[in-house]
Amino acid sequence: MAVNELSKDFIAASATPLVLSILNQGDSYGYAIIQRVRELSDGELNWADGMLYPILHRLEKQKLIESYWGKAENGRDRKYYRLRKPGTVELIRLRSNWQLIDAILRKTQEVRPCST
Repeated sequence: MAVNELSKDFIAASATPLVLSILNQGDSYGYAIIQRVRELSDGELNWADGMLYPILHRLEKQKLIESYWGKAENGRDRKYYRLRKPGTVELIRLRSNWQLIDAILRKTQEVRPCST
């Protein structure tokens, strides 16, 4: 595996906090979420529809987000998603978890005196 290549497990684990973070910035629709992830990751994460929509449906079932129909710029109906209050609380919890893991990983990189 290349240094930049992300494992499927890592992508799956990071998907929920990424989606919630994007929706925390404002309502969005599936394709725009996919594009935003690609943009934020400088092209390192390229999600497919088949990956995103099950996540959106699960988050909606958990009542972390909700969907509604709106009109796109071209006049066609489009399904939008928005963060709900429980989703904001979950996002705070997930960010805290990721920050803890990041802090632990950073500590493991610190140079330690040799014990011999």
